[in-house]
Amino acid sequence: MRIIVGITGASGAIYGIRMLEALNDAGFEVHLILSSWAEKTIAIETDYKIEEIRSLATRVYSASNQAAIISSGSFNTDGMIIAPCSMKSLAAISQGYADNLISRAADVVLKERRKLVLIPRETPLNAIHLENMLRLSQLGATILPPIPAFYNHPKTVTDIVNHTVSRTLDQFGIDNSLTKRWLQRETGG
Repeated sequence: MRIIVGITGASGAIYGIRMLEALNDAGFEVHLILSSWAEKTIAIETDYKIEEIRSLATRVYSASNQAAIISSGSFNTDGMIIAPCSMKSLAAISQGYADNLISRAADVVLKERRKLVLIPRETPLNAIHLENMLRLSQLGATILPPIPAFYNHPKTVTDIVNHTVSRTLDQFGIDNSLTKRWLQRETGG
């Protein structure tokens, strides 16, 4: 598989990093776009070094490189994940405002009818956020907020992050064991 991963400056950079680790472990070809704010957020929120994160991708692009191969529909991919997806990026994608490589690559994925999964990070959501998410959902994108599940009894933040990463990989049909799956339980009723 060939997947594009975009990491924006929204809080929750660990979702994108963990996604890269999982895709790298699975041996996929990963094309990474880091926004300048993503690099700042990574430094604030994690102990990861930018070069360490870059090393998890097959190719890395500057968000200002609109001439990158992934900005063309003629470059075949299996889709794109934006984790985390800022509301600014979500709005740009929703409106077709391809002002950087993250929003351009997402625009290409949509126009080519490929899989686009957005992990939006914002709370509370206002009507503009919700309208942009609805618009993108109607255009074929999957909106996958990083909402933890508790049926799997998470013990650590990593467990919570892995659940979202697992659910995202499921969207691409990528088998994984990052989280405990739901098992039917008798409730006695």
